[in-house]
Amino acid sequence: MYVPSQFSMDEAATRRFLAERDTADLVTVTARGLVATFLPILYEPAPDGYGSVIGHVARGNEQWRLPALEDALMIVHGPDAYISPSWYPSKAVHGRVVPTWDYVTAHVYGRLEVHDDPAWLEALVRRLTARHEGRTPRPWSVDDAPAPYLAGQLRAIVGVEVAISRVEAKAKWSQNRPGDDIDGVVDGLRAAGHDDAAEAVGAARPGEGAERTT
Repeated sequence: MYVPSQFSMDEAATRRFLAERDTADLVTVTARGLVATFLPILYEPAPDGYGSVIGHVARGNEQWRLPALEDALMIVHGPDAYISPSWYPSKAVHGRVVPTWDYVTAHVYGRLEVHDDPAWLEALVRRLTARHEGRTPRPWSVDDAPAPYLAGQLRAIVGVEVAISRVEAKAKWSQNRPGDDIDGVVDGLRAAGHDDAAEAVGAARPGEGAERTT
């Protein structure tokens, strides 16, 4: 990934970003070519290195059966938004402005491991369910489903894990713009309903909380 220095994320910010994300695209190079799957994820940190990212795919999805010829890639996305040059006060001064896109993303590389153990899968499903149901007013529990039904559903999925060897992370939040333009971007994003991106732009302002790039 192309990462200019002003948009780079340090390890601490990258770890926080991975821990906050719920989904990713798993991409593998196989004898049949590139194969990709969108899937729910959990980040498993480690004291030494980045750790791993885990998730699951449908058993009928051939990706888990096809040997990966190279390291797998997980593309992890965060908030993103179109940036209009009309939001820049500098447009009225010199007009040398163009549209762009602000975003945060991470490319996670590593060895792909497959998990077909019912206990591993049940633990993953319980953790994913607790994470997402905890955000709802009436949380559903895995134990609300009949045990035979749950066992059948677990047989229909296969676990995947990317043991991370390296991460390329980028947070492009208008850090290369003058302060007045950054203010204009924040106001423009809020007016457009992109509050998450507006907050990220404000947090990434150089010299004012730049460490909070997520």
